[in-house]
Amino acid sequence: MSTLPYIAPPQAPLHYLHVDAALLVVDKPSGLLSVPGRGADKADCLVARVQADYPDARIVHRLDMETSGLMVLAREAETHRALSMQFQQRLVKKRYIAVVDGLLAAASGTIDLPLITDWPNRPRQKVDFTLGKPSLTHYQVLAYDAAENTSRVALEPETGRSHQLRVHLMSLSHAILGDALYASPAVQQKAPRLLLHAEYLAFAHPQTGAAMEFSLPEAF
Repeated sequence: MSTLPYIAPPQAPLHYLHVDAALLVVDKPSGLLSVPGRGADKADCLVARVQADYPDARIVHRLDMETSGLMVLAREAETHRALSMQFQQRLVKKRYIAVVDGLLAAASGTIDLPLITDWPNRPRQKVDFTLGKPSLTHYQVLAYDAAENTSRVALEPETGRSHQLRVHLMSLSHAILGDALYASPAVQQKAPRLLLHAEYLAFAHPQTGAAMEFSLPEAF
């Protein structure tokens, strides 16, 4: 397991993109756990900070600690069940932006590699064609920086496995910049943080059925 200490970002007002009686959409800062980890030193997390503003908030899905971007939280039980079902049934549309090392061979494509926890090295995940769970990621190269030899990539996961985007890109030999778990030391040092951001989220409002769509540009 990772031995790096957890140092949460400084307390600051959260950026809420939407708030109503049923749910809220918030921008999770990079470096902040989505939910509490084990131990008192990992109690500071997004859901705790949101509950300081909205005590009824309930977690529906998660982002990796290092990943920034959009998350939806429920504010009552029926909404929580309905949103959870939308995620389980893959009815929620998600898009991420990443900056990766090198130039991908194809401008767009699909990564279809089954993933499983690498137990001796957890929280790392790994590709396992025998025991891994089906994992599917669609990608499109948005831009290439020849001077830095990096690519900006849009990612649309169909499944939601732990570390899916990070492992899939690493498996193509294009690790995400700043990735302390999966990138080489040289690629880690190309960025001060993991350059992965959840920039788009779309779902049906559980109470009204209205189409809810949110986008938030990455800060890198």
